[in-house]
Amino acid sequence: MAIQYVTVTWDQLHRDARLLAEALVPSMPFKGIIAVTRGGLIPASIVARELGCRLVDTISVVTYDEENRGEPQIIKEASVAGDGEGFLIIDDLVDSGVTARVVRERLPKAVFACLYAKPDGRALTDHFIAEVPQETWVLFPWDTAPLFVAPLAERSLEKKI
Repeated sequence: MAIQYVTVTWDQLHRDARLLAEALVPSMPFKGIIAVTRGGLIPASIVARELGCRLVDTISVVTYDEENRGEPQIIKEASVAGDGEGFLIIDDLVDSGVTARVVRERLPKAVFACLYAKPDGRALTDHFIAEVPQETWVLFPWDTAPLFVAPLAERSLEKKI
């Protein structure tokens, strides 16, 4: 099956993170936020600002080497969170659920929220903004760079030469 791509812009990411924060207001207060690195760092920052949460820590789980999946490995614990009670976990995307399972095992009492969820990992998150098809690869703003594209008139002129 061919891989499909969807690009999330900075504006869209910011809007979705604010929507996530709004959905989390009824669950407040939180003792702190645990960002799943690296993808959860920016959404966690936006959510922390919106919820007035000053304590932000990270848990670092490595499961990918570029696009190849390996065994999940925690390379940095979120020791401040204990078992997660009163804490909010933020990630950008729950995909296969491999990372989410590892994080949930470490912080079983935390609330888990992410911007986007794929069907295979959806059940592992308590809150998300949008579902993405399983076969879709999400390109986040930090994965892409803006490039110059010549105007259509110039491109059609080049073809004639």
